Amino acid sequence: MSLSRNATSYVRTPRRRHLAATCILAGCLIVTMLGAGSALSAEPGPIHAGNTYGWYHGHNLWREEFHGSLSRNWRRAGHGSVRTQNGMLTIESRRGTVSATLRHHAHRYGRWEVRLRSRHAGDSSNNYRVVTALVPTRARAYHCGGQNLALADYRTGRDRVRFYAHTLPDHTFRAAKGLRLRNDQWHTFAVEVTRSHISWFIDARVVRTERRAAALSGIPLTLRFSLVAAPGTRPHRARLQADWMRYWTYNRPSTKSIKAPRMNEATFHQAC
Repeated sequence: MSLSRNATSYVRTPRRRHLAATCILAGCLIVTMLGAGSALSAEPGPIHAGNTYGWYHGHNLWREEFHGSLSRNWRRAGHGSVRTQNGMLTIESRRGTVSATLRHHAHRYGRWEVRLRSRHAGDSSNNYRVVTALVPTRARAYHCGGQNLALADYRTGRDRVRFYAHTLPDHTFRAAKGLRLRNDQWHTFAVEVTRSHISWFIDARVVRTERRAAALSGIPLTLRFSLVAAPGTRPHRARLQADWMRYWTYNRPSTKSIKAPRMNEATFHQAC
């Protein structure tokens, strides 16, 4: 599936194409009628933060559709399978943590967005965490995750997603949101990082905006997808699939308000 730079939606089936056209003719009443109360029951449609907040008016520096074989722009690590499959990045494991990290393409500021889904086998007693995060490109800046910024971090089989920003020496700014995370349920996750704030978006809605200086590391970050197993465990088999990812520069404000509650500040004890 592809998405043009000036597109306002993407479509995968004739039925979605019809819905997209209906939305345009009806002034997008469908989105209004769904309302906030349906967030846990309705699968997100073609609208995402990139077109909802006008990021396509900026400069799209990097986009990945995962067509063909996995490019050398991605570095694989850990115990599991990382490959492309039917136009998606597919990460699977039953033995331990596995990840795919975008090489180069690190930025201090900008907007990142991904569309992903996951699947797990068995119950939720010993499941993988699905983590999509921005991480430092240089190993010496990693500090045991002490400067990571997560778009989404959730355990398969649960209906709650966490997101956070870790900064040195031991700060964490974090929050969580209830979200239907059934097997193969698509969602979009995005983050906007500037000199003055970080905003998190889920399914094209801003959920938190943090402006405290301690949350802003100002270091170059790049995208990493991971299935994370707890140390010493052997989780049920899990799969993470990313349909696409985007990076836009921050050269103009969003076209809609990013006003949202701030994050909860705490101590990150794992920093080293």
